[in-house]
Amino acid sequence: MTPNAHSINPLFGPNRSDVSGRASYGSMLFLLVFASVFASCRSGNDKANAPKKVAVIVSTLNNPWFVVLAETAATEAKKLGYETKIFDSQNNTSLEADHFENAIVSGFNAILLNPTDSDGSIVNVMKAKEAGIPVFCMDREVNSSNVATSQILSDNYSGCVAIGEDFVKDLNKKGNYVEILGLVGDNNTWNRSKGFHSVVDRYPGLNMVAQQSADFDRNKAMDVLESILQAHPDIDAVFCGNDAMAMGAYQALVAAGKANSVGVYGFDGADDVMNAIRDRKIRATGLQSPQTMAKTAARFADEYFKGKRDFAQRIPVAVELVTQKNSADYETPARP
Repeated sequence: MTPNAHSINPLFGPNRSDVSGRASYGSMLFLLVFASVFASCRSGNDKANAPKKVAVIVSTLNNPWFVVLAETAATEAKKLGYETKIFDSQNNTSLEADHFENAIVSGFNAILLNPTDSDGSIVNVMKAKEAGIPVFCMDREVNSSNVATSQILSDNYSGCVAIGEDFVKDLNKKGNYVEILGLVGDNNTWNRSKGFHSVVDRYPGLNMVAQQSADFDRNKAMDVLESILQAHPDIDAVFCGNDAMAMGAYQALVAAGKANSVGVYGFDGADDVMNAIRDRKIRATGLQSPQTMAKTAARFADEYFKGKRDFAQRIPVAVELVTQKNSADYETPARP
């Protein structure tokens, strides 16, 4: 007997009615949709329950002071329960931009930033803001008051006012000196220089014979001072915009046989300079606290994740003057 057209269903085979075929197909479709929704919900829940991620982007890891800043920030964020990763911008704003793109695409939830450039880093911070990612600046600032969530900064100007006062006293208000500047695109460079000159420029007996940038780099500072000494061999002191350059300047003075007659002043409170002050090789430095700035930034990120939004735009952190007279009062800053 030839079956009629309604007795065979092409999907479910013979001897099934159209009604039962549609019912079975509907059940399968329901199960597939349910499984898909369940998997999606599970994936969403897994993502929601996953620990948030914090990117630590620093200007350079070629300076022990910034290594402490980065490691402290990462360690503090981990203690607070977050995954962390450190990115080294190598003092290159373009590389910093790549790190921001990476952090945004990779799903980082906050960025703790030590900017490479006060102006050049603004666009990178803006990209993160547009992506809904808060940025907390550490030590260095960006020249904008509406892109970073908050900026935790050393009081560079006041710190270098104190150095200037000690400098004037040590030189008895007269003598020739050299200033070695940091990165010209960094506000810290100019805040430190301005603080120093706000004191020193009041004394006509103090004569700056040269002022040159060494990009906060130890080797560059050594080369810069070696070159300056050829034109100006009779100097009494060198003021450097950070401790790495102070150590480079000291090396140049050792090579020139002038280490005992020329005073060197730095800024940061780096381990090697703190020890050099105790050994009476460096005259003084401004002791910043990378630990304080880094921990504050990490805690701010934690507070942001928990709902806080009203952060102060700029938070100054005090700088302490360390000299050969009071260096015994200060322990070398510990690693995190």
